Amino acid sequence: MLRKEFERVTPESVGVPSGAIMRLLDKLESGYTEPHGLMIMRHGKVCAEGWWSPYAPGIRHGLQSHTKTYAATAVGIAYTEGILKLDERIIDIFPDEAPANPSENLKKLTVHHVLCMGCGMDEMPRPTENWIRDFLAIPVNHEPGTTYMYNSTGSTLLGAIVRKKTGLGLHEYLKPRLFQKIGIDPDNLRWYCMPDGMEIGGGGLLATTEDNLRLMKLYADGGVWEGERILAEDYVKLATTLQNESATEEKVNPPAKDNFVGYGYQIWMCRPKGVYRADGAMGQFTIVVPNLDMIIAITENANGMTGGEGPQHTLDIMWEFLDEIPEGPDAIAENADECGALTRRLGLLALKKPPYAPYSAMRDEISGKVYQITEGNLSFGDTSGIFMGGAKPPEGIESFHIDFIGCICNMRYMQEGKEVILTTALDGGRAENYIGRGAVKRVLSSGAWVEPNVFELRLRWIETCHERCYRFCFDGENVTIEPDMARSPFAKPTGPIKAKLKK
Repeated sequence: MLRKEFERVTPESVGVPSGAIMRLLDKLESGYTEPHGLMIMRHGKVCAEGWWSPYAPGIRHGLQSHTKTYAATAVGIAYTEGILKLDERIIDIFPDEAPANPSENLKKLTVHHVLCMGCGMDEMPRPTENWIRDFLAIPVNHEPGTTYMYNSTGSTLLGAIVRKKTGLGLHEYLKPRLFQKIGIDPDNLRWYCMPDGMEIGGGGLLATTEDNLRLMKLYADGGVWEGERILAEDYVKLATTLQNESATEEKVNPPAKDNFVGYGYQIWMCRPKGVYRADGAMGQFTIVVPNLDMIIAITENANGMTGGEGPQHTLDIMWEFLDEIPEGPDAIAENADECGALTRRLGLLALKKPPYAPYSAMRDEISGKVYQITEGNLSFGDTSGIFMGGAKPPEGIESFHIDFIGCICNMRYMQEGKEVILTTALDGGRAENYIGRGAVKRVLSSGAWVEPNVFELRLRWIETCHERCYRFCFDGENVTIEPDMARSPFAKPTGPIKAKLKK
């Protein structure tokens, strides 16, 4: 793949005050969110970028619904190639999956309606092998295009439309037509899939912060990349302008004020006039600001506030940042001290280090002993794919033992008849492991004795938004394991898990 790197410049050279970016970083680090990556582009040049260690530029990140814009882009390319039309009826594309006697409203449902969340449904089905048939069996209670309902299964249907037309899934279709052309490494992407193997276009892609910026630069530039038209001009116009009113979202997610101002083609309109964004849960945003010729991409876990408050707070902060940027292409005077301070800060971004507490009087007492799970389900694998794709959850861990050696501990556990070794750092750092099954296996593990008899294990799934914490409370021959899933939104809440010394 030939990839042309973006030019990196100082903020002031493209009219952005370094001090404004410093204030943006202050707000992002104020505690309401956990920032992971940030890129700011103006006039086609990257003027600021940074990742909070252990996150890094090349580490893919769970996009959630930001994936929808990739799925819509596949439809847009197919439209540009003349493979499909926006006014095609869905029952004509999927005649074998359509009901024998489709309702009048279902007969009116087109590709355009699916793109703009105007399907006319009031619910969507859970993933099954026959999810397309299940989707078309949902009552279309309203005439398509007259109401708004956020429909992630409909977004995945966009990929299925492309597959039906071309015989290719989303990844294979987009690889030569989008990814390789705009500089996204297709080998570094990962997808969660539906039970029939279809990539989850509604939320199943893992990509980097820069991948997202590159995607939205294509839209900002009218569908043209380095002189080659990839998306038809009229499709880009439709995708990035109001196609469906979304004011009813206020009833669904009251804090999310930027969700009430309208929807394009799998792209949200924003409160600042003319601004639009790709948007994924927990604050995966790529924001295009046409009047400033600016793109901002951020990956984060803004799940620390109630409901949609965290992601909305990030958007509020972004609008405050935009207010500090003068319009026009001219450079501004550079403040050498501010610019230097910003450069140093962006190079040193990091999340809070794990605690250093490697020792307890109980270490030697429990080291090497085998504990049998007697109550509850303990599993360390990533659960995002299970949540979105309807996959069968793994069987729980049967037994485990922990070996403490200096500032490392190895937990050996039996799950689904296989022994797994999880290495955990006790030195204030994080140990890298590859465990579980599915698209995401890379996990960073850290541990500390937070009380004389309580060992806290933290697992950070570095390719996703989330971290999980497990507190192992030892009491004689018994162990109570208390999971804390506060920053793991796709994990089902669970009560304490019990284990007993195996004799």
